[in-house]
Amino acid sequence: MTSDITQPAGAANAGLPRQSAWRRAWLPTLLLALFAAQSLWFIKTQSFTYDEPGDIMAGLDAWQHYRFQIWTEHTPLGGMWMTLPLARTPVAITSQALPVGYRVTAMQPGPEWLAGHTRPMSTLLGIALGAALWFATRRLFSEGAANVALALFAFTPSLIAHFSLATTDGVGALFFFLIAFQLLRWRAHQGRWQAMLLGLALGGLLLAKLYASPFVLLTLALMLVLDRRIFLMTPRRWNWKPMLAALGIALLTWWAGYFFHVSHVHVGDGHVTATFPNRPAKVWATKSQVQVDLLLPAGEFFEGLREINFISRRGRPAWFLGKVYPKGGIKLYYPVAMALKWPTILLLLFFASLILGVRKTCRAPGDLLIMSLFGLVYLAFAVQSRYAIGERHILPLYPFALLIAGGVWEHARRYRAAMIVIVLALCLNAADALRYAPAYLSYFNLLVKPVNSWRLLTDSNLDWGQGLLALRDYQQQHPEEVLHLAYFGSVEPALYGIHAVPLLPGQPVSGKVVAGATGLSGQTLDDPTGYHWLWNYPPQQVLDHALWVFDTEEKLQSRARAQYQSH
Repeated sequence: MTSDITQPAGAANAGLPRQSAWRRAWLPTLLLALFAAQSLWFIKTQSFTYDEPGDIMAGLDAWQHYRFQIWTEHTPLGGMWMTLPLARTPVAITSQALPVGYRVTAMQPGPEWLAGHTRPMSTLLGIALGAALWFATRRLFSEGAANVALALFAFTPSLIAHFSLATTDGVGALFFFLIAFQLLRWRAHQGRWQAMLLGLALGGLLLAKLYASPFVLLTLALMLVLDRRIFLMTPRRWNWKPMLAALGIALLTWWAGYFFHVSHVHVGDGHVTATFPNRPAKVWATKSQVQVDLLLPAGEFFEGLREINFISRRGRPAWFLGKVYPKGGIKLYYPVAMALKWPTILLLLFFASLILGVRKTCRAPGDLLIMSLFGLVYLAFAVQSRYAIGERHILPLYPFALLIAGGVWEHARRYRAAMIVIVLALCLNAADALRYAPAYLSYFNLLVKPVNSWRLLTDSNLDWGQGLLALRDYQQQHPEEVLHLAYFGSVEPALYGIHAVPLLPGQPVSGKVVAGATGLSGQTLDDPTGYHWLWNYPPQQVLDHALWVFDTEEKLQSRARAQYQSH
C-alpha cells in the first residue's frame, strides 16, 4: 500500500500504462465506497431532520407545479435535486404552520419511504465532492496526499451526515469547492471549455445557496487578473472575454434553474407589489416614495434574498456553552464549534501541515493561496453572521481543511516512521468517527463527553429531530412505559409509529421523560427555562446521542412525601 499512496501524480505518471492507473484507483474507490456505505447506514437509521420535509415539499412543488413558493429563503437546486426521482410521483405532505416553524402532520408515502427515495441523491453529491477533493489535492500535492485527504473525508462525521440528508447544505458545500477548484483549472489552461465549466459551476452555486453572490463576484474578479504565472495589473490586459463568458453562462444557468421565470415588480404608494409565475402576487409595505416598474428575471431569488436579510437582522436564538443568546451574533461560535465538532485528528493534521510549511511542498503555491482565500473569506463572513444555529453553516470549509491536512503527507513520506504515524492517525480518525455511528449528526470530538454534549451546543449540531427511529426502537423494547416527549423536530412522532404524550414546557410530570438536547437547552423556546427542571435528574440513557431518557417518578414522589410529612 505504501508504494501506491506515495506515487506522485502529474508528469511522473504520464508515461505509466493505463492498467497501472486503474490499479492505483483501488484505494480512492474503496474510500468513496466506505463513505457511501456509512451514508446509507445513516439514511436507514435516522429520522427526518427539521429542514428536510420543507426542502422536499419545495422541490416537489417546483417539479410538479413549476413554481417556487415554499421555503423561498432556500434556493431551488437542493430540493429539486433530492426530489428528482419523485418528480412525477404523487406525494402528499400536510404541514401546519406554528408561531415559529412548522409541523408535518401527514405524509404519504411514509417518512421512511420518502427518506429512502430522496436522501441517496445527497450521497451522490458527497461522492462528487470526495472525488473533487482527491483531484484537487493530487493537483496541488501528490497522489499520496490526495489519498490522505480522502481517507479523512471518508470518516468525517459532519460530511457523512449532511451528505445523507435531503437538505441544501451539502449541495452548497459541493459547488463552493467546485468554483475554487475550477478557477485553478481555468488558470492553468484558460481555454473556452474551462471558462464554460467555471460558468456552470458559478451558476450551480447561485442555485445552491443564497450566500453565493459575494463568492461569484470574488471568482469573477480573480478571473480578470489571473494569468498562468502572474497577476495582471493593467486593466486593458485583464481577461475580459473569458470573465464575461463565464458570467453569461452563470446567469443563464441560474435563470434556467428558475424555469426562466420573470417577475413584475411595482413600487409606489407605500407598497411593493411583486408577481411570480404560477402563484399569487406578494405585497410589502415600504417607506420609499419612488415610483418604479421593472421586470426581474428569477424574481423568487431576490425574494429569498429579502427574507434572508430580515432574518439576519433579527438574528436567531443560539445556545452556546450553557447560555442562550436570543439574537445569536456570537463571534466565537463557529471557531468553538470547529474545535468541538471537527475531528481531533483532522485538526491536528491540519495544524501540523501549516506548521511544517504546506507551501514548501505544494506544486503551485499560488494556486494553494487562491484556494485558501475562498475558505478564509467564507470564514470571515461566518464569524460576522448572526446565524449561529449549527456547524453545518460552515460545511463548505471542510474540503479546504482536508486538502491542507492531506499536504502533511509530503513531509511524512520522507521518513518511514512518519508514514506509519500518519497511517495510524487515519485509523484513529476512522475509529473516532465510528464511536457515533450511525448517528454522525450528533458527533462531538474527543474533547467532549457525549453525555455532556448538549451543555455546549444544540440545534443541528446535536439534536435536529433525527432520533425518532431510535425512540421507536426504545418504545418497542419497553411497551409498558408511558413516555412523555419533549421533541424538537418538524415531523409528528406518530408518523414513525411512536405513541408518546407531548411534554409542554414548564409542566413537570412524574414518569418516563424523553427530551431532546435542543429542548433541554431551551434554545428555541419562548421561555428558555421550560425544561430546565429536568436538569435535576440524572439521565438513565441517551438514545441516538440526541434524546435523553429520564425517570422523574421516584424523585417527585419522595418530594411529595416530604412535603406531606412537613404539613
